[in-house]
Amino acid sequence: MFKRYRRLRKNYAIRSMVRETVLNEEDFVYPLFIVEGNNIKKEIKSLPGNFHWSVDRLDELVEDIVRAGVKGVIIFGIPNYKDDVGSGAYDDEGIVQKAVREIKRIAPDIWVITDVCMCEYTSHGHCGIVIDNSVDNDETLKYIAKIALSHAQSGADMVAPSDMMDGRVGAIRSILDENGYKDVSIMAYSAKYASAFYGPFREAADCCPEFGDRKSYQMDPANSREAMLEIQEDIDEGADIVMIKPALPYLDIIKMTRDKFDNPIAAYSVSGEFAMIKAAAALGVIDEKAIVLESLTSIKRAGADIIITYHAIDVARWIRRD
Repeated sequence: MFKRYRRLRKNYAIRSMVRETVLNEEDFVYPLFIVEGNNIKKEIKSLPGNFHWSVDRLDELVEDIVRAGVKGVIIFGIPNYKDDVGSGAYDDEGIVQKAVREIKRIAPDIWVITDVCMCEYTSHGHCGIVIDNSVDNDETLKYIAKIALSHAQSGADMVAPSDMMDGRVGAIRSILDENGYKDVSIMAYSAKYASAFYGPFREAADCCPEFGDRKSYQMDPANSREAMLEIQEDIDEGADIVMIKPALPYLDIIKMTRDKFDNPIAAYSVSGEFAMIKAAAALGVIDEKAIVLESLTSIKRAGADIIITYHAIDVARWIRRD
């Protein structure tokens, strides 16, 4: 006698009762791109439905996020001024710092994460201090730590170093603790791959490197065991949450991380993943809602606790309506 597994697929009621993986609006973090200036809400061409926002328009965006039920945001700042050391990244009146204060004023309960990196702020577009045409790891740590401290002082709940310098988590944890910010947590971009899926983001954040590429500090897409070493090191240095980026092409890395570590896992469903779905939907060859829900479910099923996605607001609304 064969087993009749279809009995538990008979209709929506039973399928929903036995469903192993369920998306909730609490799963999502929404990326924000904040620019200098006033009265700016400008759609990002490479990320349809996402916008560059000026700080004075954030009330409109934050209210939309709250209504959707999304609990967290991650902030990326695009400054007007750039220099060799990315000084705008740790300026108390920098774009991220102003955005954090304004979001916390509008909605104090939103969990505010800040991207801690230098590529948006440096004239050369690299994620650290360049010496002799190479990003100097140890010199960069000093600046990354300063940026994280500045974000904490502005009211960030969590800082997220994305530079992939060795030792950055420990440097950040030390400077935060020394300055009385022991409760500010760290979400480390622990396995951030040198991926071709970042193209739309680099347009949105204006952060393409002026020379070379980022392969000397971001991870080789061919490697998985190396990711486990990076994640272990970040946990040992004090990371509260570890992140895998991108998400869909690296579901195996998410699963390996879930099997090996107990820390919460974030997965960043990046701009290229989003843009491909939007492009296919615009051509009418896929059902956008169905594809998005299936894709994000696969990320959670692989082991992610938190999903950073440009679909966050839409998905949270779909979940509530369904």
